[in-house]
Amino acid sequence: MSKCPLCHTRKARRACPALNRQICAVCCGTKRQVEIDCPADCGYLAASKAHPPAVVQRQIERDMTFLMPFLTDLSEAQYELLRVFMGLALKQHAAAIPPLMDSDVAEGAGAVASTLETAGKGIIYQHQAQAVPAQRLAAVLDTFVTELARESGAHARAIERDAAVSLRQLSRAAEAAAAAFPEEGGPAFLKLLDRIMTAPPEAEEAGGSSTPGRRDGPSGLIIPG
Repeated sequence: MSKCPLCHTRKARRACPALNRQICAVCCGTKRQVEIDCPADCGYLAASKAHPPAVVQRQIERDMTFLMPFLTDLSEAQYELLRVFMGLALKQHAAAIPPLMDSDVAEGAGAVASTLETAGKGIIYQHQAQAVPAQRLAAVLDTFVTELARESGAHARAIERDAAVSLRQLSRAAEAAAAAFPEEGGPAFLKLLDRIMTAPPEAEEAGGSSTPGRRDGPSGLIIPG
């Protein structure tokens, strides 16, 4: 049996429709859709989507186990807002200089939550984040809430109350992530958000198979029904 033309080490045992050649199983698994442009009808590609590696499934389960306590008591509206806030934080992380850290997410979201909670008591006071990246995130979150409340008209106060709850949970989750994922290094919570909000459908299915609840939208987040 000839050696794999990609690694030149292992025996070529798999027929690769993209390369029209035999390759080894290791190169098939590690270079799939990275260096090899796999066609949609490839049997090995379909199998990998239907049955993600055990390590991927374990990571998904671990991520969702961490997130569930922050999602369980949310209403549908609060959950939808939390999804948006998580997406805004992840987008800010990708663009921010200096980079956004978990502490910035906790501080920025917490500052806006405090401002909304104070307003709910009839007191107008703008709570400020201290770190510059946290201030930038707070400005993005505050702008979104302000515009959404304005568009909601008579429901503006309800929007602000729900946003305060969601932002408070976002702040708590960002604070707790470092202890839950000590091996991550760096922004553990933002890394988690990147995993769950960009997860491919097959990964979401793997998570959903072991986590009771329902999935709303493309983020991969699951909330109990």
